[in-house]
Amino acid sequence: MREMLKMIFVLSLICGLSGLTLATVRDATSAKIEEQVLTYVQGPALKQVFTDFDNNPVKDRKTFELANESVTVFPAMKEGKLTGVAFERYGTGYGGPVGVMVGINTTGTQIAGIGITTSKETPGLGARASEPEYREQFRNQPSDGIDLTKNGGPIQAIAGATTTSTATVNAVNDAVKIFMQIKDKFPESWGS
Repeated sequence: MREMLKMIFVLSLICGLSGLTLATVRDATSAKIEEQVLTYVQGPALKQVFTDFDNNPVKDRKTFELANESVTVFPAMKEGKLTGVAFERYGTGYGGPVGVMVGINTTGTQIAGIGITTSKETPGLGARASEPEYREQFRNQPSDGIDLTKNGGPIQAIAGATTTSTATVNAVNDAVKIFMQIKDKFPESWGS
């Protein structure tokens, strides 16, 4: 019985030390991991969204609190003047969540563009949402009325990937709703 208690104590000690080590490593690397995601996932998507800016949207980002979530907003500026903002929203695709970086002009009346950040969609079908031919349809569209052509909107769905197309449209419409909730905070954050 004494040997069994000794083994339980030793195993508990090993498990506790392993957990502490893993937690310490996670805490030490979480900032670096976040920076890598911002630089290598969201950064390239921002370059697809905005065509004319002279700041670093990743470095100039700010986080805004909503009722049930935080939203990280990336500003596009030209000569010190805010020209648009972008943030990531998600739609439900065939293979899971589709991350869409959505850019909107400062008045909220026009979509600046979109970029796909994450997607597990079918190669050759839904994965085509990241191709310029699809993404460019959103550029300079009025922010109200974004929908697929089959529903009376201006966006032509990807052939064979209606679910992915719907996911991107839903993400854009969600971004417009979020924009309307936080747009009044932009002048104090970046000027206007």
